[in-house]
Amino acid sequence: MKKKVFINFVSILVLFFATVSFSCKNKSEELYIYSIIHDEETKALTDLFTEQTGIKVSYLRATTGELVNRVIAEKNKPNADILLGGASSYHIQAAEAGALEEYESPLAKNIPAYARSSDGTWTGFCVLTLGIGVNKSRFAQKFPNQKIPQTWEDLLNEKFKGEIVMTNPVASSTSYLFVQDQLQRLGWDKGWQYLISLSSLVGQFPDSGSAPPKLIGTGEYALGVAYLHALAKYRSLGFDIQLVAPPQSVGDVDAIAILKNTKHLSSARKFVDFMLSKEAQELMSSIDFTIPVNPEAVPVQGAIAIADIDLIDYDTQKAAVQRNEVLEKWALEVK
Repeated sequence: MKKKVFINFVSILVLFFATVSFSCKNKSEELYIYSIIHDEETKALTDLFTEQTGIKVSYLRATTGELVNRVIAEKNKPNADILLGGASSYHIQAAEAGALEEYESPLAKNIPAYARSSDGTWTGFCVLTLGIGVNKSRFAQKFPNQKIPQTWEDLLNEKFKGEIVMTNPVASSTSYLFVQDQLQRLGWDKGWQYLISLSSLVGQFPDSGSAPPKLIGTGEYALGVAYLHALAKYRSLGFDIQLVAPPQSVGDVDAIAILKNTKHLSSARKFVDFMLSKEAQELMSSIDFTIPVNPEAVPVQGAIAIADIDLIDYDTQKAAVQRNEVLEKWALEVK
């Protein structure tokens, strides 16, 4: 009888310590994310990650400029583990400020070289390309004898004054990419001439990159500059939008990075691996019409393929180095 009681006591102890160990493990396995991508995509991705790994995720969603500035300011004592989203030039800026951790995921070797940094501080998970969105009904009503713009230069039509929407590059990576597109394809002086001329025709400069597709889709503006994938998403929802991919456009990647001095390095690395996976990138494409960088991932039907877009040879390093100078000049001379 005593032997049986002893065995039961030992079994209870083993079960107790196993439970404590499991609870402690789960407690340490958590993740905090600063997210630049939309809330819908962030929630879907983090839910799937938690389902696959059991790691609890919390996130803060805000604009690119706000979160990148926060990452740099908090670099010695970060309040998050991951920066999710934002064009590569912003991640380069954060890396040069010493705010990012180096990590090369095993899955990174399968993605194109342009989609990852040489030092492992950031990795792209989807391709971003800019284009022109047109609300066909409003455009036909406002400009019955005008052709729909097919090039960036076509937007510089005085008749379009007040009917164009684009984001504020000080707050939005979408618009900063557009600004760099003009500066790099035309050169510094001619690029600024273009930007100043266009800005005088713009009716609104919202801070969020998600605003122009919505404002175009709902017919508040006839024309706008936005990511093609965001415009494609609104078109799929039944909005009267035509997509135009102008020649000499720019392509970049939405990137992910681990923050320096993170308290949850293991969980952060697992999340980077997850974001480079076929499942995660196909999930994001199904929601947001993005183009995956993982060659095994299949983009959703209706997304515009990179092969169908004429892209300039975009210098991400130059875009990162010039960022402060460009935004100061924008604030002084444009808006």
